[in-house]
Amino acid sequence: MSFSGKYQLESQENFESFMKAIGLPDELIQKGKDIKSISEIEEDGDNFKVTVTTGSKVLVNTFKIGEEAELETLTGEKAKAVVQRDGNKLKVSLKGIESVTELVDGNTIVNTMTLGSIVYKRTSKRM
Repeated sequence: MSFSGKYQLESQENFESFMKAIGLPDELIQKGKDIKSISEIEEDGDNFKVTVTTGSKVLVNTFKIGEEAELETLTGEKAKAVVQRDGNKLKVSLKGIESVTELVDGNTIVNTMTLGSIVYKRTSKRM
């Protein structure tokens, strides 16, 4: 299955507690909690470009599976990491956050980010 496509956030769990834990200011948490972000994934072999648009904030990360890349975090910091692919899952560890993006079926992506005991889960549907 290909990750390529546009997905809209349908539901999320533990948004506020996770964003607080990574140091996002309360005003941004309140502003962002009800926005249905759009994720666009372009997959070309092992090369990926992921664009996440949340209101006026746009986060773009480009990487090749198995190779070190500079990725932008949710707080806007840059960090080097290696994205691995395991079947229909993309996995990366970035600044203490374990992130797994799973293509559950052809139309649903579930992104789970874990920091310590806090698990933030986002479910998005293909548009």
